[in-house]
Amino acid sequence: MAQDDIIHVQDLVKVYPGEVKALSGIDFSVGRGEFFGFLGPNGAGKSTTIKILSTLLKKTSGSVSVAGSDLEGDPKAVRKSIGFAMQEVGLDDLSSGMDFLVMQGLLYKLGRKEAQARAEELLELVSLSDVAKRKVGTYSGGMRRRIDLAGALVHRPEILFLDEPTTGLDPQSRLAIWEHLNELHSQGITIILTTQMMEEADHLCERLAIIDQGRIVAEGSPAALKDEMGEDVVSVSLNVDGDDGQGLYWRALSLLENQSFVSGAALGDDGLVVNVSDGDASTPGLLKLMIENNIEIARLAVSKPTLDDVFLKHTGRTIRSDEGGGDGYTEALRPMLGLQRRR
Repeated sequence: MAQDDIIHVQDLVKVYPGEVKALSGIDFSVGRGEFFGFLGPNGAGKSTTIKILSTLLKKTSGSVSVAGSDLEGDPKAVRKSIGFAMQEVGLDDLSSGMDFLVMQGLLYKLGRKEAQARAEELLELVSLSDVAKRKVGTYSGGMRRRIDLAGALVHRPEILFLDEPTTGLDPQSRLAIWEHLNELHSQGITIILTTQMMEEADHLCERLAIIDQGRIVAEGSPAALKDEMGEDVVSVSLNVDGDDGQGLYWRALSLLENQSFVSGAALGDDGLVVNVSDGDASTPGLLKLMIENNIEIARLAVSKPTLDDVFLKHTGRTIRSDEGGGDGYTEALRPMLGLQRRR
């Protein structure tokens, strides 16, 4: 464990009732003041991880240190050092924004005068001062996320956990949340974010762990992860009118996999995703191959790798195409409710 690490996790395992394995021995560290993200689809283990780190969920095994305190040895010290804005916002709709934050301050044992001053400071930070006296129940979705974020900051935590903080928000509200998070990061707060949005991870995080099926499959800065691909990406859609579309794509995929200029190929949401060292130089050969095999191309585009391409390379599928149905706890309940487990 490095001296400047504020979080250190080693061989973390979580198994839910019904032998649902949510985490399969993950290792990672977060530096003090770092903006760190978990990127992955639903059910990958993101929420389970940060719930364990924030003492909301017990681990099955492994070693976890948060802000210098052992998770099991001193959970009270861990809770004092963290703030948590959860995916499902839990607010008192009958309280005003100001009253909500003052109450949070009192619960953290601030004096009333200090709680009032802190509430005013936070309302200013999240741009809600002009609606401080309005009932929270009248707030928009973006405003509710911002007041919830403010509530997680009342006690000035060293670490802020955010579980998919912009899910369901419109683009304008999402950008407003990003702006506030960047401001918090500039103040030295360590932020750990979970997301399944590539753009969000790319925009906010200094470093990422890409997680899938309870395992970390790649880790590094967004730029480094994309640079490691070392290739261009050729996206190809086929004309499948009157043909067996799936069969045609699989035939094209098998042809591409045998070409010297192709370093990798997979079937994504919108067609074939082909990795090549030089997109411009490789495109003529790709087109010739398809023509010679009577496969008609409807669309072809060359681009630089994205984080979705990184995920596809490591897992064989895209984040968007994943049909995971929530975290491991939800999956553990399904057999008890007479429901089949998602595949």
